[in-house]
Amino acid sequence: MVTDRSNIIAGVTLAVFATLAWALNFIAPYVTGAYSIYDLTVLRFLIAGAIGAVGVTLCRAQRRSLRRSQQAIAAALGATGYLGYSSCIAAGVIYGGPVLTAAFVGFVPVLLALFANAKEKTVRWRRLALPLSFMLIGLLFSTISSMNLPKTGATSWQAGFFFSALAVTLWLGFSLLNQSAVRKIPPAATGIWTGLMMVGAGMGALCLIPVIQTLGLFKLPSIGFSVPLAGHLYAWGLVIALMSSVIGAWAWNAATRRLPMVLSGQLISLESFFAGVLSSLFNGRLPTSVETSGLIAVLIGAGMAVHSIFNANDVRAS
Repeated sequence: MVTDRSNIIAGVTLAVFATLAWALNFIAPYVTGAYSIYDLTVLRFLIAGAIGAVGVTLCRAQRRSLRRSQQAIAAALGATGYLGYSSCIAAGVIYGGPVLTAAFVGFVPVLLALFANAKEKTVRWRRLALPLSFMLIGLLFSTISSMNLPKTGATSWQAGFFFSALAVTLWLGFSLLNQSAVRKIPPAATGIWTGLMMVGAGMGALCLIPVIQTLGLFKLPSIGFSVPLAGHLYAWGLVIALMSSVIGAWAWNAATRRLPMVLSGQLISLESFFAGVLSSLFNGRLPTSVETSGLIAVLIGAGMAVHSIFNANDVRAS
């Protein structure tokens, strides 16, 4: 896959913005208050689904450019890749603690880069070794620093392991399938594709409500829906829905049209960088030396990944 430099620069910019938007997911434990993370998750995806439904209704011309099967795929990817992934991450943290879940999720960019290069053979394997090593070191330090995060609920290693592994499986499947599907749709349909994904996530959130209510994880009915009580939850749900779900999904879909999968997969590691910075801000402190080392290593790895793709692209174009 030969990609011109302007496309790579635009794709990297969009991917960085998407990972920054996704990092807002990690501030959820700090903004829920007396409510549970599942209250915020359901609320966020209901709002995102409503926004997506409005977009799908208004952009009928774009929707007609997609086959019904493509529309169904977009909705299914939204339900599994966004709602499913976020729910499994929340469950993994609740049952297994933040360390176990962070360790699993930290392997996503590395595995994606390996799978993508095996499929597309974009760069030589030796060029991947150094950036992936820096990313692994950075993610390892981030995992060590996550030991200081508060644990919630009763812990169960088996349940935490299951949900963390399921989250990684869902995100790997989503990334591979979504990038392949996005490249087959017209460029002008990227917005409607994102809207359909949000509709799928919103419909999934509606189906999830009875389940989390039965499990006793839904606190809104017992604590209250009124604005004086839940106003902060509604506000943060709207912010995270707009940024992390709708705008973040659009930016990532636009980036995947422009970047080889081996690079976009590695850039996902920046999500942990932004998450670490935001967590420190919400904790009202500066990053520790271990956290700083991890953040710097992730940045170096991402920078080297971009550089290697530029070099590979220049060689193929010459």
